[in-house]
Amino acid sequence: MGRSLDADRFLKLLSEERPALDPLYLVSGDEPLLITEVADAVRAAASRLGFTERTSLVMDARSDWGAAIAATQNVSLFGDRRLVELQLPSGKPGKTGADTLGKLAAMAASGALADTLLLISLPRLDKATRSAKWAQALFDAATGIEIASIGRNQLPGWIAARLARQGQSLQRDSLEWMADKVEGNLLAAHQEIMKLGLLYPEGAISQEDLEKAVLNVARYDVFGLRDAMLAGHGDKALTMLAGLRAEGEALPLVLWAVGDEIRVLARLAEAQAKGGDLSAEIRRNRIFGNREQLARQALRRIPARAWPAAVQHAHDVDRLIKGLRAEGRLNDPWEELSRLVLRIAVAGKR
Repeated sequence: MGRSLDADRFLKLLSEERPALDPLYLVSGDEPLLITEVADAVRAAASRLGFTERTSLVMDARSDWGAAIAATQNVSLFGDRRLVELQLPSGKPGKTGADTLGKLAAMAASGALADTLLLISLPRLDKATRSAKWAQALFDAATGIEIASIGRNQLPGWIAARLARQGQSLQRDSLEWMADKVEGNLLAAHQEIMKLGLLYPEGAISQEDLEKAVLNVARYDVFGLRDAMLAGHGDKALTMLAGLRAEGEALPLVLWAVGDEIRVLARLAEAQAKGGDLSAEIRRNRIFGNREQLARQALRRIPARAWPAAVQHAHDVDRLIKGLRAEGRLNDPWEELSRLVLRIAVAGKR
């Protein structure tokens, strides 16, 4: 209890046939792909050990936190063990949520979570939030897996390691080329790696074959949507979003491209409003090239006070995708995502 593991070591431990599971796991970081992989590994290990019931709750400051406590206390008629997942995308639980998380931490530490495995997912916490009483209680009671961000300089090595898992390899120049094409986004890199695994046999992949695979995208793309939104081109952004929908693009991927950018810019706007060094924050968040220009343009156009509501809007779309209700939002997540994209595209314009 109260220990910290890096993701690779943790995944190795969980890959054992019958791993020893702790009552509380806390996963935090800003890499959605890696967080998902860790959560999937916990689910798989729990399933092998007989945790047949699963409850998943996406929470924020406005949620009914009593449901989180109830999920750990409901007794199955058949004595089944249960996995309870709590996702807190904003990292801001509010007072009731903070009290509930502190209570859950105490229950885990005292052994009161009988036949229950609790998995809590958080974004990377800033210094002030990490020092909060509820966060300290969780880190003290849980096995923590903090997902390190993969910087641009680390991305070629990360891609090489993932390719090696499927028996493939690229020359260093090709790895750098691919890292540039995915603009530092792990989910996009992951998709391209999976594509290479489907298109080519094991062994070395030439630059020519790599370009054929990665550039063979005769459709709208999520990065173009993101750029149109940041540039303030509302009509173009909505047209691209409609094209993505018509072509059957996965909605979670589209939301990830839009929502992740909004969360990053919200952090930049907050740092800038507090007098921080914007250029340093931009480098820290791995923003470069044309994307940096568009980010700076959006930050000049949109006031800092507007970003927190946009972040909450993205979280509400995520709830809709998961089949949950979001007060004040449309029931169709695609339509609500259109409203979010337009919100950013037209904000600050007169």
